[in-house]
Amino acid sequence: MEYKDYYKILDVDKKASPDQIKQAYRRLARKYHPDVSKETNAEEKFKDVQEAYEVLKDAEKRTAYDQLGGQWRAGQEFRPPPGWDNAHTRFYTADGMGGGNEDLGGFSDFFTNLFGRGRHQGFERDTFSGFKRRGSDQQAKISISLEEAFHGTTKTLQLQVPEIDSSTGMVNHKMHAIKVNIPAGALPGQQLRLAHQGNPGVGGAPAGDLYLEIDIQPHPIFSLEGRDIYITLPVAPWEAALGAEINIPTLGGKVGLKLAPGSQSGQKLRLKGRGMPAKPAAGDQYAMVQIKTPEAKTQEQRELYQKMAQMMPFNPRTDW
Repeated sequence: MEYKDYYKILDVDKKASPDQIKQAYRRLARKYHPDVSKETNAEEKFKDVQEAYEVLKDAEKRTAYDQLGGQWRAGQEFRPPPGWDNAHTRFYTADGMGGGNEDLGGFSDFFTNLFGRGRHQGFERDTFSGFKRRGSDQQAKISISLEEAFHGTTKTLQLQVPEIDSSTGMVNHKMHAIKVNIPAGALPGQQLRLAHQGNPGVGGAPAGDLYLEIDIQPHPIFSLEGRDIYITLPVAPWEAALGAEINIPTLGGKVGLKLAPGSQSGQKLRLKGRGMPAKPAAGDQYAMVQIKTPEAKTQEQRELYQKMAQMMPFNPRTDW
């Protein structure tokens, strides 16, 4: 079936007030009423106008329709989303010209698939009762530091929650603060489900869920790959040549690391279990050796390098 853009049919903005919707309906109903109109396809357009008004004049139906999302276009092939409950719904007439009780063949398949079929294939004056639909889920990102991801943290979020104003039928947004517990060992892209924190339901149905995607901010010295943490370990030439005991920073605190004599740049040293926490086993931390050569700034320092070259003849390019 084809998607119907009810706002486009009534030629109103999606933020239009109930009065604006009513005025647009009356204007178009007079224009396309089959008894008086000479417009092409007046009867079909009149039914479209009545159907659009039937949905947009009712706060609950309008909210449900809006939750289909704004990605749809008029005439596009459409199927109702999963979970759309129409087991107890019926449709009824809008207040049209002359009482609006004409039998024009019923609403479109789009309407009846969303809001339920009536007991007769025509318009029936009734009340719109029993319609329920769970609120749609929402998605958002939450940005945390690597330290917060490692240790776990609690964040307070300010959310805009849509609510229906019973006096005007308009959908307003109210700020709502919620606390989010982020477990230790959270990873980038991981989703946290906050039950019933999404869009509100219709007809007393529960609200949807809010899915928060974890985003971890870049760190000045650590990088994260899976559950493993990497750090560059700068060492002096003599530390690499002779070996050294070095205190290595980790997200859980500093730990001692023994650098073996003759260590080379690019060598990877493993600190088991020092990566992101997890069950049954945490990730590891890897220190990547990087030999830093001090600059010879004085004549004495240059002579020292020359003496090293004489006493320790070495060609790093023998493999060429």
